[in-house]
Amino acid sequence: MQYRYIGKTGLRVTPICLGTMSFGSWSSEAESFKIMDKAYERGINFFDTAEIYPVPPKAEDVGISESIIGKWLKSKPRDSIILASKVAGAANGWFVPPVRHGYTAIDKFHIKRAIEGSLKRLGSDYIDLYQMHWPDTVVPIEESLTAFDELVKEGKVRYIGTSNDTAYGLTKANETSKRLGIARFESIQNNFSLNNPRFLDELSNVCTKEKISLLAYSPIAGGVLSGKYNSEFYPQNARYSDYMSSKNTRLNSQAQRFLNEKSLKSTQRYLEIAKKLQISPVTLAVAYSKQFSFVASTIIGARNIEQMYESFAALDVTLGEETMAEIKAVQQEIMYPMG
Repeated sequence: MQYRYIGKTGLRVTPICLGTMSFGSWSSEAESFKIMDKAYERGINFFDTAEIYPVPPKAEDVGISESIIGKWLKSKPRDSIILASKVAGAANGWFVPPVRHGYTAIDKFHIKRAIEGSLKRLGSDYIDLYQMHWPDTVVPIEESLTAFDELVKEGKVRYIGTSNDTAYGLTKANETSKRLGIARFESIQNNFSLNNPRFLDELSNVCTKEKISLLAYSPIAGGVLSGKYNSEFYPQNARYSDYMSSKNTRLNSQAQRFLNEKSLKSTQRYLEIAKKLQISPVTLAVAYSKQFSFVASTIIGARNIEQMYESFAALDVTLGEETMAEIKAVQQEIMYPMG
């Protein structure tokens, strides 16, 4: 296993991270245990979760994923796992999280409340990487970072990171940490895939110059890049099949972002590239995500252990220059399928 460091930290992680947002919704506790056992057996040492998991977020389900992980962790040496979690982002944006009665903010009060809840559910006295799930457009970043810094000083958190952020947001936060002499965001967890290469426009430059790592999520674009939607009928019990028929407008819009005419057209081209390489399209997608030097780890998800093997195969795949040129040609011809 080859390891990579997150930012300027001592966190040495595997190139693939196990995402846990299905634990407690699409995956039962028993199946979640099997998934974590299989990842651990394969040598994966990096697990990512969040206080509002599982998805789709519901008030009655908040914290279940962390609780499942906490039960499983009792059977493993805590120091053998690099564990990441997140405080829910502010309720002043695109989504009101179903936690703390929908009044969340990235301020000292909410950060302190969130960390105590996560630590209790995880059954751990520390979290290796604690992330802001998405930015707060109201609370000054100085207040947010100072609160995170206090967690580091208290030993409850080793390092901090952000998620779903912009080049401006990441740069502003980084410069603020420098000015105040406090803990900085060592990572940014953003959507990045063959169908969504926007990170390459600006954020990749920030990460490279400042030595901040991307933790890439949704490398197979929520399952779209597997090719399972490239047929006459959408599969049953699949994420975006369910979201398309949901009465929740936010889930509808998310499905349309991932699953549309352009994304299916580009996916078809990637299916052809994968066939030529004689690898699974899932393996191709995960291998692409972990191809870049600014990526510390690529976060995969699974509803059951059978879905994990094609992602694990990417650990042994490095895409050649010719393949990367073919991919770039598709991305230039079918620009930004996800908007």
